[in-house]
Amino acid sequence: MDGRLVTEHVEAALADDILRGAGAIAAFLFGGRSHRRKVYHLVATSRLPTFKLGALLCARRTVLRDWIAEQEERGRKGRA
Repeated sequence: MDGRLVTEHVEAALADDILRGAGAIAAFLFGGRSHRRKVYHLVATSRLPTFKLGALLCARRTVLRDWIAEQEERGRKGRA
């Protein structure tokens, strides 16, 4: 495969993985953009894995899925 095509594929995959804005993160986590305040609360209190691009709050879908799995595992261990 051409190196340029591999690079374009990796960049496209990364671009598809990034959620841009609290509304997009809320839609991913809660099913609706109207839950933006919940996202800001989680960022402030739960160490929700996010980052900023300029002033825009962003997150990666794959990182959020891993974070959720870690929270589930902690919950299981806490009940054991």
